[in-house]
Amino acid sequence: MATPHSSPLAVDDLGNALLCLVLAAEDKPPRDAPLPLALVALWHGDHVLMVFDRFRQAWELPGGQITPGETPRQTAVRELQEETNHTPERMLRFVGFARFTLAPDQRAEYGALFTGRTVDVSRFFQPNAEIAAIRWWDLRQSLPGRLQPLDVYLAKLTRNTPSMAW
Repeated sequence: MATPHSSPLAVDDLGNALLCLVLAAEDKPPRDAPLPLALVALWHGDHVLMVFDRFRQAWELPGGQITPGETPRQTAVRELQEETNHTPERMLRFVGFARFTLAPDQRAEYGALFTGRTVDVSRFFQPNAEIAAIRWWDLRQSLPGRLQPLDVYLAKLTRNTPSMAW
């Protein structure tokens, strides 16, 4: 299990911070803070799927709030489908629990991080009330608008995970 670094791994312009990635079993989340969300890094070759969130006005990983009675994995699959109309070819791989502190009150919480691959990038995307656009991003090129640095760091962590060889 990872422990928080003395300095954050990434901080955004609002003061939200990614502290660490806790490597634990998917069914054994940390108990020291709530686990309200799940995120997905979906890869096609060396490009990760990013969404532009209308409310936060930033590019970020697909994901969202875990609803009552839903597992983090179910949330990840549902949010990926709702936000991008994409599904992975194989089951998503659980990576770990990302520990955040959220501004302004420095409230701690976790997000379950999943990763997967797709070969089909031709799926039809329809902008909606939450997501204005999607892009396949290579982690280097510029994107129009602001990038969420916490999500960029998490995407980089998943880029060369062992399951990515399939």
